[in-house]
Amino acid sequence: MRHLALDVGSFHFVARLEEAAAPKTCAAFLELLPFSNQVIHSRWSGEAVWVPLGEFDTGLGFENHTNHPSRGDVLLYPGGFSETEILFAYGSSSFASKMGQLAGNHFLTVVEGAEQLMEMGQTVLWKGAQWIRFTDLGER
Repeated sequence: MRHLALDVGSFHFVARLEEAAAPKTCAAFLELLPFSNQVIHSRWSGEAVWVPLGEFDTGLGFENHTNHPSRGDVLLYPGGFSETEILFAYGSSSFASKMGQLAGNHFLTVVEGAEQLMEMGQTVLWKGAQWIRFTDLGER
């Protein structure tokens, strides 16, 4: 199974690519690596942080999509009703935007570092935008 490192500010996580459930999303995201941007706290989705990607065209449709990510799930919303974005749930979350409920492609699941999720989310909430970086760790 292939894994990515996710670094948010000083927090480090390892996440499993959900290649069986979301093969197109995983392949498209791997093409972007290494990927870094700023992550901010979600406005409508509860305990989650997000990376706004504006009009970025992923070329993707929906696969393995959900609007209720679990703690440690990472979704890629391919755009459409709202802007393209990455959502990283650190607690209770219901994926939404000002346009209403959304569904994103669940393509990563945190498998190491979950004990830091709440502190990471609270850091983004109270201290503001943090840098997020995704790097390929390969097969593990």
